[in-house]
Amino acid sequence: MRMTKTIRIGPGEHHVTEGHGDKIVTVLGSCVAACIRDPRAGVGGMNHFMLPDGEAGAWGGAGANMRYGTFAMERLVNDILRRGGVRKRMEIKVFGGAAMLRHGAAVGHRNADFVEGYLKAERMALAASHLRGRYARRLEYEPLSGRVRMLELKDDVPALLRTEGDFLRTIRQQPASGTAELFD
Repeated sequence: MRMTKTIRIGPGEHHVTEGHGDKIVTVLGSCVAACIRDPRAGVGGMNHFMLPDGEAGAWGGAGANMRYGTFAMERLVNDILRRGGVRKRMEIKVFGGAAMLRHGAAVGHRNADFVEGYLKAERMALAASHLRGRYARRLEYEPLSGRVRMLELKDDVPALLRTEGDFLRTIRQQPASGTAELFD
């Protein structure tokens, strides 16, 4: 028998699991995470992105990668579809987008606006959300059951600001790479 695993993801990462009682955990400030599953297929996962799109603004263009919502959303959905998920059965829950960074307070709200716009454009129904606000969030997602536990972090802000600030500086210095397969 397989043991339940806790998988931790950070900015620019995602994880998809199928048929197991795994738990995916992340901490969000201005970043956004989407928790998506197909309950009938028993497959689901979570992503964690920091920026809505690349500087060119292209949805999943050749220069995009997991740090951007445009690519992170397509990657998560595509990975679920490849494992037997069906788009019309997907249950979607989104979290994050807080106004955390002093000089980039709008980033969190842009991330929240992006994910809502993406889901609307893709005609994907939203089952639950907890977006924007002032506080960081800790998420625990169980794709098999669809259960999400969220805790607002009112005391851990300085450490999270350092982590997000460091990641934002890193992604601005590194060129984006990767591809995404877009669906009509």
